[in-house]
Amino acid sequence: MTDAEWARVLPLLPVPGWMRGRGGRPEAYCHRAMLDAIRYLVDNGIKWRAMPVDFPPWDRIYAFFRRWRDNALVKEFHDRLRARVRKELGRDTQPTAGVIDSQSVKADAVVGAESRGFDGGKLVNGRKRHIVVDTLGLLLGVMVTAAQVLLEQVAEAHHRLALVWADGGYTGSLVEYCLATFALVLAIVKRSDDQKGFVVLPKRWIVERLFAHLMRSRRLVRDFERRTTSAEAMVYWSMTLLMTRRLVRSRLPRG
Repeated sequence: MTDAEWARVLPLLPVPGWMRGRGGRPEAYCHRAMLDAIRYLVDNGIKWRAMPVDFPPWDRIYAFFRRWRDNALVKEFHDRLRARVRKELGRDTQPTAGVIDSQSVKADAVVGAESRGFDGGKLVNGRKRHIVVDTLGLLLGVMVTAAQVLLEQVAEAHHRLALVWADGGYTGSLVEYCLATFALVLAIVKRSDDQKGFVVLPKRWIVERLFAHLMRSRRLVRDFERRTTSAEAMVYWSMTLLMTRRLVRSRLPRG
């Protein structure tokens, strides 16, 4: 991160328990070095053990990543960044509409058979990422599992969310279930049968743009994570790259 990015990020970081008088062992490395190391890994797609010597030892970085993953600190940090971005763009911090879609990604050999499958439509042997974004293209939730569970979590976390656009793959009982259980309207955006070639579909292009951003993070081009929770955490870390740069860019003078 640049100094400007770090200045925007520092007030949004979760405060460790030992700094709040809750006891525990003080951390040995600066949070900025840890965040830079994880972001470097996500952006460049390296192995944990291939971490450059400029960063702290790889096992300490992985322990930091694992602690933030298991205690949902990376999601907390990500959500604070998203709220700040929305506020600076003149939007309310809580969205009222979103877009859901899924992405099939090939899985590495380390991914067990119990958490992978075969997508017959895309001919991909791996995992499927279900993602919900707001109308700005910012991530609201990600889950490497059934879409119904993800919509339940997003509806509980974002109480003002009333409308979610989706593609034809989410038709069926899920539409009635969302309306009856969460008071959430699931609007299906379908492609016309008369259309030929590539066509930009309303609202769905927003989530497709996010998928394009995720593919710029080399760690996400293929799923290398043994646990689905680690795969989800990598998506959140990738989004922090986008949002911290956007926050700094929004403060630059124009013209």
